[in-house]
Amino acid sequence: MDLPVAPPAFDATAGPGPRRRADRGADVGAGCGLVFLELVALVVIFGLWVLSGWTFDTAETVTADPLWNYLAAAGAVGVLALAAGLIAAWAGAVVTVATQAAVAVLVCLVVFGGAAAQSHQDQVCRDTPSASGCRGAGRP
Repeated sequence: MDLPVAPPAFDATAGPGPRRRADRGADVGAGCGLVFLELVALVVIFGLWVLSGWTFDTAETVTADPLWNYLAAAGAVGVLALAAGLIAAWAGAVVTVATQAAVAVLVCLVVFGGAAAQSHQDQVCRDTPSASGCRGAGRP
């Protein structure tokens, strides 16, 4: 006895439709690796800023460089995090998208906070050039 065979149900494996998500292990590895590299870059950037105000000569008074160039470099790290997050979203890597979004928010907070602090310091130095931390006449 031959029974009728139903036609195959909708096959979503080919053609337009839901995209396949990235492998979860690779997603977690990429997310953690990118966060590690971005945090190392931020530590190096702001470590260089801290070292700009460091001297072993006790007779010399040194002030740290203005933050503006270092904030631009940190902003570049934020832009790269945003680009990596967009690429991860296109690939369906949910964990990497979340970690890159967190790094981008962290970098935004650091850049805007640093810009506010440096702007305040610049205003203080304009008002009182001899204030602590200002590079006035006779200071390097």
